[in-house]
Amino acid sequence: MTHPTKRTMLKLASWSAVAVAAALAGCGKKEEAAPPQAAAPASAASAPAKAEPLKIAFAYVGPVGDGGWTFAHDNGRKAVEKEFGDKVVTSFVEKVPESADAERVFRDLVGQGNKLIFGTTFGYMEPMLKVASDAMGTKGVMFEHATGYKQAANMRTYDSRTYEGAYMAGVIAGAMTKSNTLGVVGSIPIPEVMRNINSFTLGAQSVNPKIKTKVVWVNEWFNPPKETEAAQSLVNGGADVLFQNTDSSAVLQTAAKNKKYAFGWDSDMTAYAPEAHLASAIINWGPYYIKATRDALEGKWAGGGAVWWGVKEGAIDIVSINDKVPAEAKAKVEAVKAGLKDGSFVIWKGPIVGQDGKEVLKKDEVADDKFMGGINFYVKGVDSKLPSGK
Repeated sequence: MTHPTKRTMLKLASWSAVAVAAALAGCGKKEEAAPPQAAAPASAASAPAKAEPLKIAFAYVGPVGDGGWTFAHDNGRKAVEKEFGDKVVTSFVEKVPESADAERVFRDLVGQGNKLIFGTTFGYMEPMLKVASDAMGTKGVMFEHATGYKQAANMRTYDSRTYEGAYMAGVIAGAMTKSNTLGVVGSIPIPEVMRNINSFTLGAQSVNPKIKTKVVWVNEWFNPPKETEAAQSLVNGGADVLFQNTDSSAVLQTAAKNKKYAFGWDSDMTAYAPEAHLASAIINWGPYYIKATRDALEGKWAGGGAVWWGVKEGAIDIVSINDKVPAEAKAKVEAVKAGLKDGSFVIWKGPIVGQDGKEVLKKDEVADDKFMGGINFYVKGVDSKLPSGK
């Protein structure tokens, strides 16, 4: 329903006063006409009440101080607050396990009156889907799930093309390695992570065909001790440049202790080990969170869809490149970034060969998003066994 604005009410009051004055004048009682200012209190009293702020909640898999994935999401939450001010109220719950606990948290967030709820890790997909289904009759509750692939009428998915940042990091790694052995600390072997490991390798191969990539899996997103142990084993195995798809700064710090190089992931991690830091492949969730919030505020939000943003939309970048990186490598990274932005460069374009020697993309064939979402193999150059079940 559209409410009259204060300006409209004042106009109506003024017209009413004029009409009353004209009627009284016709009866010869001009002196009894109500003064115009008498209409003002009625106008003020009938002004529409200020709209309640939109309550928005975020569920985080790690602590906000992880310096990586969750830290990046929380920066996105803060961007929403800055953009919309008192039109929104945001809150978050950190360290929510990818288990039945997530379902309980989502139900609590609905019960607290939140209308827009973000679940920020892959493992929240089924719990959020269940709560979204049960909340179908609850008016105006909207669910957003990061990195998943299942949607509902009141739930949509969103993701960032992290593999673009991984590829650009690979270009730098390929230029900086002396041993031609790169190491990756993998989190959980899902297509998203497999895609990033492969893209990192492809980026490195684009400047150094001799490289090989070793992978150690920790099967968690955030576990600094395990990440440290995995990073150390990679260094012990000959890797002199480390990459990660985990959420803490442990890999970078382990590289520094061993006088090796590494990258920041999800957020700029320069400060944790400046001497070892080659660059950070970052995610900027702000643009998407602002768009989703604006959709909700304007009544344009629609469930059932999927959004996947990258360099083109300002969601992915590589920043704080170390001065030790050769100028040629920096120039190539900038060229790749420009190509991703205007669409003239494609990372997953054939010929690309799998670890088993079989062609996965023919010459000039471009992978579509369906292909990208189902990657469960290593490309040629990854010198580790696939996780069991792959």
